[in-house]
Amino acid sequence: MSDSVSLHEITDFAQALALEAGELIRHERDHNTLRTDYKQQTELVTHADIMADEFITGAIRKRFPEHRILSEETMPDLTQAEHIDTPLWVIDPIDGTVNYAYGHPQVAVSIAYAERGQVQAGIVHAPFAGQNGKGETFRATRGDGATLNGQAIRHSNASELRQALFATGFPYTKDALEPLLKRLDAMIHQCRDLRRMGSAALDICWVACGRLDVYYENVSPWDFAAARLIAIEAGAHAGHFGEVPENQPADLWGKDILISSPKLWLSVREVLRNASGY
Repeated sequence: MSDSVSLHEITDFAQALALEAGELIRHERDHNTLRTDYKQQTELVTHADIMADEFITGAIRKRFPEHRILSEETMPDLTQAEHIDTPLWVIDPIDGTVNYAYGHPQVAVSIAYAERGQVQAGIVHAPFAGQNGKGETFRATRGDGATLNGQAIRHSNASELRQALFATGFPYTKDALEPLLKRLDAMIHQCRDLRRMGSAALDICWVACGRLDVYYENVSPWDFAAARLIAIEAGAHAGHFGEVPENQPADLWGKDILISSPKLWLSVREVLRNASGY
């Protein structure tokens, strides 16, 4: 680790950045006219996404100039996840941009820190959530448990698939929906119900604190890297219902991701594999 900085100091630094970025995006939505654009003609992006991304990445570069950064808006080079020789920061300045643009509260700043391809620290800060909209901050340092606003959290311990509440999401591009719909059909028939919140990071954190029992999706590293560690440290089981390529760190591989209460994981994995034709 650079300059003998401890993992707890790394987590504190990430949390401070996430909280400040949360204030930035809250201020932009509450007090300024929201300016929007599109990436690849389909994916919404706001000026606040760019501002928060530049703030976070700039602060990291200043304190840790030798570290690499993978961020959704300003440094989205996914090959960064394949190189494990130097520490890597994985950032989503606004997870849930469509929610953000529409005034919904399910919005999060996600910051993860990885060494040798393994995430060691994660912060997911939801600035519009919580009592009176004062915010919720999920935090984890590897081996030290997970917290929500400083209080320890645990998964739901759900054990009956029929009683499970699950979450998933859908891509902006609509040209490959058939496999997703097959999985959704199978899960709807096997589980209690579906929740579709529009933020992968919060979906996973909600599994971590027991508000959901299961989450699965295909996502990018910045969507889930921090939340996945939070779920693991809360005792949930995290893996994939598909295969992870040998050259890819599992902590940063987002295809066929599955996170759930431990007692449900194998049964959900079987449902999803069968629905996918694996």
